[in-house]
Amino acid sequence: MTDPKESDNLQSSGRILKTKTILRNKIHSTILKKAENFEILTPGSSYWTSKREGQVQLRMGKDPLENEPPVTVPDLIMSAATKYSHYLAIGSKYKKSWQLLTYIEYYEACRRAAKAFLKVGLERFHGVGIMGINSSEWVIASIGAIMAGGISVGILSSISPKACQVIAETAEMDIFVVDNDRQLQKINQIQGYLKHLKAIIQYREDIQEVQPNLYSWKGFLDLADGISDEKLDKIIDTLKPNQCCALVYNQGTTGPSKAIMLSHDNITWTTAATVQSLGFKCPPQGQEILVSYLPLCFPGIQILDVWVAISVAGTVYFPSIDSGKWSGLPRTPGTGFLMELLREVQPTTFCGIPWVWDRMLDSLKTKFLDSTAFRRRIDRWAMRMGLHTNKKLMMGEIHQPLCFGLAKRLTFEPARKFLGLNHCQQFLNMGMGLPSGTLDFFLSVNIPIMELYGLSECTGLHTVSNLQAYRILSSGKALPQTHTKVEKEHKDGIGNLCIWGRHVFMGYLRDKQSTERKVDNHGWLHTNDLGFLDFDKFLYVLGNNNDLIKLSSGETVNPYPIEERVRTRIPIVRYAMLVGQDAPYLCALLTLKCQINPETGEARSNLTSEVVDCCRKLRSQSTWLSDVLYDRDPLVTEFINQGIQDVNSEAPSMGAKIIKWVILDNDFSVDGGELGPMSKMNRSIVVKIYQEEIQKLYETSTS
Repeated sequence: MTDPKESDNLQSSGRILKTKTILRNKIHSTILKKAENFEILTPGSSYWTSKREGQVQLRMGKDPLENEPPVTVPDLIMSAATKYSHYLAIGSKYKKSWQLLTYIEYYEACRRAAKAFLKVGLERFHGVGIMGINSSEWVIASIGAIMAGGISVGILSSISPKACQVIAETAEMDIFVVDNDRQLQKINQIQGYLKHLKAIIQYREDIQEVQPNLYSWKGFLDLADGISDEKLDKIIDTLKPNQCCALVYNQGTTGPSKAIMLSHDNITWTTAATVQSLGFKCPPQGQEILVSYLPLCFPGIQILDVWVAISVAGTVYFPSIDSGKWSGLPRTPGTGFLMELLREVQPTTFCGIPWVWDRMLDSLKTKFLDSTAFRRRIDRWAMRMGLHTNKKLMMGEIHQPLCFGLAKRLTFEPARKFLGLNHCQQFLNMGMGLPSGTLDFFLSVNIPIMELYGLSECTGLHTVSNLQAYRILSSGKALPQTHTKVEKEHKDGIGNLCIWGRHVFMGYLRDKQSTERKVDNHGWLHTNDLGFLDFDKFLYVLGNNNDLIKLSSGETVNPYPIEERVRTRIPIVRYAMLVGQDAPYLCALLTLKCQINPETGEARSNLTSEVVDCCRKLRSQSTWLSDVLYDRDPLVTEFINQGIQDVNSEAPSMGAKIIKWVILDNDFSVDGGELGPMSKMNRSIVVKIYQEEIQKLYETSTS
């Protein structure tokens, strides 16, 4: 890795030293002054607002000693710059070299961005839209916008110009920050409709055509010289923890997007609670190394990649723009950019989503199956021991077998090294929960994946698992000083999940009615998710009310647990989706595990090594998806039929049984639209794409 180079957009080293001296003199008095001046709103004030300039009552506990003092986002980064000034903070790769910033340089860059935003006309509580791949510029623009009194608005790179226009109008966007010409053209298409737009900044690629309001990143930062430090400090001093500083959109979901307002306190408090709940290192004892590749427009990802990293003085590495023509969506590990990035920077904490863990599982299984027969016997022995030992550790037994160390050297360490995770201490999963088969496999190679759960409306995180508290299929325990309750419980204890805490959002911008439906008078957030709490307060999420299927008989079925059983009983199935709304019975759409193109992320037509191996055990010669479609392979068809019968034997009622099923001619993917950016299944889109296949399932009645 190259030595840190002074960035062109930073001022001289003398300026940085001056900044450091000023910070040391200022930070303690500033935070104390803010704490004294900040008034917790009276009980008569509301927990929510739909106004961008509104203030909310913080959900503080009754015991003042248990309450984290409310602080703003600038307070958070100023504190890090003071305590850890010369530690590496962020790095982006340009071609083959890393451009790295220390914490003092990071802070100074954010201040310059803030002053430049003020120079081009950013108004208080107006939006700065950021649309592009993860990079140093992305986070500097976001923090700079907040410092300048604006609102940071992360936007998914794959959205259409029309969707971008809706977001810009709602957020009263003054400025857009984009990474390349492709994103710039989206803004140019809608620019005539945006009455607030004052400037566009392009931070990657050379500008291809000069425009009056278009700036390069360097040209933009040069504007900072026209704004004094005193003017910026006055604005920073007026920021309040219970005011809005970021907008998040439910991107990748069906229906119109809602603008979710997050306060300074939402971000800084959730960050502190997450650090308390997970096992992060902090200098001088050690330094966390993180990779940021999942879209930063999702608050849970941003909490881990940006705010937690700042809080613990970690180093965050961003992927190179030269990693193919990356769209900003998660791409498959393998020979693609992610595996290379992991092997190069050696992260200490890694966060994946189901789609990514699936690809890693495929890669590992292929590696194991391609090894010699003797090697496979060793791996099977080690993996049996790994699963057995880790499940005992999960339940509190701390003694490892004497030969565990041998298994570690022979199988576990090579597996981690193959994935680029040999220095990793924490493995996290964000988004939908992983199936038990996936969790067990990784547990067997000594990679315990910790599930996280949260909504954008609770700043992305509500429950977390850690090495001291985790259970298979559980999303972990709630963050400190937050609460979970289950309403309208069924006889099996499953009900509607509601949560309470300082991580709950301020409200939906300009949407009072939706906010009132989401947050009740006591400040409880109604998630619309289904689940239960066990005796030890571990949370299990088992679907969503919007996904429930109501049959023509009137019976309502939750598809989630049935789909999970299908994937467990039939290991060659990647995705199972039940259909049957207003129909007489349930049917299942199945996809088989197919290989993924590591460069494009698209599903291929050849089956994975795991599926081929399973076929050979069935004495089937199938290798391609086309070999098993339309019942061409009776051995595979019978295997799936038997699995469906096993699933049906556990059904609590006739209505919960799968009567028919079909194998689809394609595996689900993000690029195909069947999966959202965080791996959540887009059920309504799947129904539209495979409408013909669904109709055939119901063409003839079955008794």
